Amino acid sequence: MAGHSKWANIQHRKGRQDEKRGKVWTRVIREIMVAARTGGGDLSANPRLRLAVEKAKAANLPADTVKRNIDKATGNLEGVNYEEIRYEGYGIGGAAIIVDPMTDNRVRTVAEVRHAFSKYGGNMGTEGSVAFQFKHCGQLIFAPGTDEDTLMEAALEAGAEDVITDEDGAIEVLTSFADFETVKNALSAAGFNQEVAEVTMRAENTIELAGDDAARMQKLLDVLEDLDDVQDVFHNADIHL
Repeated sequence: MAGHSKWANIQHRKGRQDEKRGKVWTRVIREIMVAARTGGGDLSANPRLRLAVEKAKAANLPADTVKRNIDKATGNLEGVNYEEIRYEGYGIGGAAIIVDPMTDNRVRTVAEVRHAFSKYGGNMGTEGSVAFQFKHCGQLIFAPGTDEDTLMEAALEAGAEDVITDEDGAIEVLTSFADFETVKNALSAAGFNQEVAEVTMRAENTIELAGDDAARMQKLLDVLEDLDDVQDVFHNADIHL
């Protein structure tokens, strides 16, 4: 199955994450705390917490920091209580955007998100206005040049739902949330090294943006991602800068 080009967008996002290492740590700590609070501090019984701890390791977050924040979230230490919220809206050219913050101050967060949308050419929408255009799933992305046939065989055997080759040669493996870890571990064991491995909101269809529209959309996304309370930003724009 063929998919849209997204390799350049992935590399842009990875570059920005490398530039903002301190922000990445903050986001990972919040994810650990929310995952531990909602599902408990036992890694073996909490898949969301396992994924958060994996992100922490990838970001070189010290192990004692991970443990301390799990303890805070499960009541063993005093800590901040974060809540998850979701905002939906539209960007340049009607592109759909989902913004997922974790915050200890909902009033502050919604004001900052609304300001970013309005200042940079977007519009806040109502709950459910764009979420139907996305699928909650596990996503593994492999670099162009990966052996497609071998990867597809291994992925489907491990329980993947779909394998998609994008226009630029990158290969996406899609899974259910429940099967994400199993498929990820099986492909790693088979020698495939993914560039991206995450549970995400994947756009079912994309809107192509180029030139000035692409630049304006990227600016809006960058501003939203830079907000202190924002954990993730998902969108359906295929940006050609």
